[in-house]
Amino acid sequence: MNRIEKFIELASKNPEFEGALVTSPQNRFYMLNMHSSAGTILMLKDAAYFIIDFRYIELAQKSVKNAQVIMQTKLYDQLNELLAKHGVKKLWIEESMSVGTMNTMKANLNAEVVTDSPMTTIINEMRQIKSREELEIIKAGQAITDAGFTHMLTQLEAGRSERDLAIELETFMRKQGASGIAFSTILVSGKNSSLPHGVPSTKLLEKGDFVTMDFGAAYGGYCTDMTRTVAIGHVTEEMKHVYNTVLEAQLMALKEIKAGKVCCDIDKIARDHIYGAGYEGRFGHSLGHSFGIDVHETPGFAIGNTTILQPGMMLSVEPGIYLPDKFGVRIEDTIYVTEDGCENITHSPKELIIL
Repeated sequence: MNRIEKFIELASKNPEFEGALVTSPQNRFYMLNMHSSAGTILMLKDAAYFIIDFRYIELAQKSVKNAQVIMQTKLYDQLNELLAKHGVKKLWIEESMSVGTMNTMKANLNAEVVTDSPMTTIINEMRQIKSREELEIIKAGQAITDAGFTHMLTQLEAGRSERDLAIELETFMRKQGASGIAFSTILVSGKNSSLPHGVPSTKLLEKGDFVTMDFGAAYGGYCTDMTRTVAIGHVTEEMKHVYNTVLEAQLMALKEIKAGKVCCDIDKIARDHIYGAGYEGRFGHSLGHSFGIDVHETPGFAIGNTTILQPGMMLSVEPGIYLPDKFGVRIEDTIYVTEDGCENITHSPKELIIL
């Protein structure tokens, strides 16, 4: 069963379902396994159509197997013709659709545009469970990301700027086969490392700095995500203690992850360890998030998230401690949930490295 058929099967359990429109690039790629900057998927109980303009028509005709491909001329006329053909009076849309696009659809479609449907929930829940094929793609991307970290161990030194090093890292991953970066690279040092989402600046690395690198390669339509913190020259006892506390918290959480566990309980394991070491309030983000086509998906290891882990979910595990105007430490791996544990696909070393 392909992904469109799976969606229709799940959506048809709702008696209100007649049809749904997919317009977001991420969900379009997920449904068709084809990249495009435009295009509309119409999914109905008994048919599926992909309406796409001239720029992508040849590619779509060759690659799309689970929907009838139609050359876009006058989109709304074409949609209305198909809606009439199948007797569709109601259409579900994605929550991510802009208000402007929604209003245009309401004005031009001969069907009720339903804005509060379970469509987005259904697709998100489908995307939560990664197939073995998806896992292998992400593993290949993570191998590039791990190689990026290994490369940076030869590049990090006092006197080089955060910004130049971030460019070095991104360029290296592209040369290894990445299609791009999964998100804006975080490479910050010294006092800047206390900023969880700090932006690489012209600051030069100095001896005694922690350097935090949070980065990922985009590969095969999917994202990777990892974080490592290393030191330049030397560390203080405080720096060593903070680093070891973060690493211990991560290892404790990783040990408990498996299908059937509750997301917030995994977060609590790491958080309790960090707070118990005297750093309450210094770990202010969640323990981790799902990822895949987007770098942030659902569910996440977070306070209050009662999602039960299922085999095939992929999440990051990234505890951190951030001491304002001093330094910060974060260590992040990404894992694939299994029945009896988890597969860690991040293979870069985690012991404290002093360059």
